[in-house]
Amino acid sequence: MAERESMPYDVVIVGAGPAGLSAAIRLKQLANEAGAELSVCVLEKGSEVGAHILSGAVVDPRGLDELIPDWRDKGCPLAEVPVTDNQHWILGRKGKFALPHLLTPPFMHNKGTYTGSLGNLCRWLAEQAGELGVEIFPGFAAAEVLFNDDGSVKGVATGDMGVARDGTHKPDYQPGLELHAKYTFLGEGCRGHLTKELIRTFDLAKDSDPQIYGLGVKELWDIDPGKHVPGRVIHTQGWPLSEVKGSNGGGFLYHQANGQVALGFVTWLNYTNPYLSPFQEMQRWKTHPAIAEILAGGKRVSYGARAISDGGLQSIPKLVFPGGALIGDSAGFLNVPRIKGSHTAIKSAMMAAEAAFAAIQAGRAHDELMAYPEAFETSWVKKELSVVRNVAPLVKKFGDFIGSGLSGITMWLEHWGIKVPFTMHHHPDNETLWRKDLVKPIVYPKPDGVLTFDRLSSVFLSNTNHEEDQPVHLTLRDPDIPIAYDLPLFDEPAQRYCPAGVYEVVGEDVGEPRFVINAQNCVHCKTCDIKDPTQNINWVVPEGGGGPNYPNM
Repeated sequence: MAERESMPYDVVIVGAGPAGLSAAIRLKQLANEAGAELSVCVLEKGSEVGAHILSGAVVDPRGLDELIPDWRDKGCPLAEVPVTDNQHWILGRKGKFALPHLLTPPFMHNKGTYTGSLGNLCRWLAEQAGELGVEIFPGFAAAEVLFNDDGSVKGVATGDMGVARDGTHKPDYQPGLELHAKYTFLGEGCRGHLTKELIRTFDLAKDSDPQIYGLGVKELWDIDPGKHVPGRVIHTQGWPLSEVKGSNGGGFLYHQANGQVALGFVTWLNYTNPYLSPFQEMQRWKTHPAIAEILAGGKRVSYGARAISDGGLQSIPKLVFPGGALIGDSAGFLNVPRIKGSHTAIKSAMMAAEAAFAAIQAGRAHDELMAYPEAFETSWVKKELSVVRNVAPLVKKFGDFIGSGLSGITMWLEHWGIKVPFTMHHHPDNETLWRKDLVKPIVYPKPDGVLTFDRLSSVFLSNTNHEEDQPVHLTLRDPDIPIAYDLPLFDEPAQRYCPAGVYEVVGEDVGEPRFVINAQNCVHCKTCDIKDPTQNINWVVPEGGGGPNYPNM
């Protein structure tokens, strides 16, 4: 077996998202201010920075203002479209009710925010990091955590390249590279596979609630110029999920640059009906007259899907472990009612970077950066997440309308400085499905190819590609469970919760059902890793550079 080469760094960062790039920038800023040498590298599994980034996005600039105060003057694409009009619609089957601004706290009004492509923001952040001397390696997937003899994290290793599906080495085989660091930051985003391993290894979640999730399914449309209002932001709740008992979520439609709208639908993954399809709910949502009218005469140009961390404050695990830290959505800093996590991700990364720089300057390595969680405790990030901590559990417990009303009351009270004397708790999303015999199957309309579409044509627009002759990166702990357990109890829900058509049951009509995994379709959303009832599906990284290639998403 070929020996793996190793490279030493002061800090290794996994993931070139908003958190990973912000941490790298802050580390280099601090080093430059102190006149110190500091080596920092960022690994990115996508073929380029931004290839795997998917978000709405409406961005609160607070984190960016602290990281790069003059970002608006430096050609940052986010500065192009400030939010000019904020609307919140409650949808019925045909009509809508626009919620008056007076009913929601000021922090929900999107004043001073910007709408645009989070992928393009990350591409710009990568340029800023590169100018500071950060080494960024796109197309290299961190596949393994490395440990020192004392159990602390030593760094990570990238995956081997050129391995065939049967495990043999192809002619272009290259062993992975070991990156050793004094401190390793995980900024993998929601449900990162190395993050999951380290949370388990170091029991980081023992004092927090389980993380809960939503699945965001997004499309980018070129619309009729006469209907485009740059900076208009619309959020919806209610229909169509109001018709599916035990489910919650909502839609968004953002008028962005170049005559485009970004639209999407988030389904919370604690839904109960195994026949629900988040992809189909998004397609159905577009048929609402208020949404369809905006899209009429337009053309869909891109598609993607990604899970988001919805647990908020009570689901944030311990942020540090011996030798590193969790940053951004790896830890789950999303503000659920605002549907915003980029600003908190950036700030979390800055706090971790400041703790690591101070430790390295003091000659430390591979210990716990306790200055990071201590900084979080007194930060605006914690204060912001504390205000909204009961919103998701109240909506889940009492339903969309009563729950939204109650959560609105708690947000107003917290906004006025009156702390609500309780924090509600979460339960794992994989435990919420009811048996198929207890629910009514959902019959979705066939796609029309104009407004609504099927999954395979959608995946085509995500530019998803994997080397077909490689080990399947969607692994089963027990290959018998899908047919022996999930099919009779839940009609194998993987067929429906996956937004990319990865999972199929074939041969059922002849009495010989088989579970098929079309791994080459995978858009890396992580839903299967989250929602599978027995946690039988384990998502691991494919060969670096595989997956979607999102433009402008």
